[in-house]
Amino acid sequence: MLLAAGMGACATRQLPDGRRETTFDPSQLAKGDIDRVVEMHRAEVVASLRRLTDKLYRRNPREWRKGSQPSLEAAVVLVFDLPAARQALGGRREREAALLAFREDYAGDRVLALMGGLMDMVDGAFEHKESFYLLDSLDAQKLYNCARNVEVAAWKLNTARDAGGEPLLHANVDGPVRNLSFEREVGRVVGLLDTLSRIVADKSGRSVTRVTQTLASAVFLPVKF
Repeated sequence: MLLAAGMGACATRQLPDGRRETTFDPSQLAKGDIDRVVEMHRAEVVASLRRLTDKLYRRNPREWRKGSQPSLEAAVVLVFDLPAARQALGGRREREAALLAFREDYAGDRVLALMGGLMDMVDGAFEHKESFYLLDSLDAQKLYNCARNVEVAAWKLNTARDAGGEPLLHANVDGPVRNLSFEREVGRVVGLLDTLSRIVADKSGRSVTRVTQTLASAVFLPVKF
């Protein structure tokens, strides 16, 4: 068992001269297969949220300018710098932050509010960690609730409008051929979170309470319990 664990903690790479070099990472000894799956799922979820943020800013360039950001790229960086994003949102987090994006009277950066809120939810669902080890645990219910919140956010994006009937935020591109890349990315995030929720539930032996909401009255579910 020790030999197998030691082999799992080794990484091999090929050098330019053709030789192979094996390095040892002690931290890998404290990781199980599930921990690696969790880390990969988290990284993929965050990558998708980053792509969604970039898409939203490109469709709504006025939003990143509201925050006096020097560029769209700088605005995206701010969204994923959670301490700075929370400060920019007046200390609002998770559901409270995301809801700002759909208030007609909100004068701030709606993309920052929505995506910063969603990223905060994801961070909470993953217990504010990026790396996971054998003694770490996740809550399947938090992951499930987070997936539902992404769905709610997508629905609100498609339906929230100002008094003049204009979308508060433009997402999918309408035209003769509708661009659904945004919806596909949202579906990917939801799928990753739901899959991980099932894995964690099976591992812990705890069931997930499934919530049924009508889209017309859907609300963001709690992620921090």
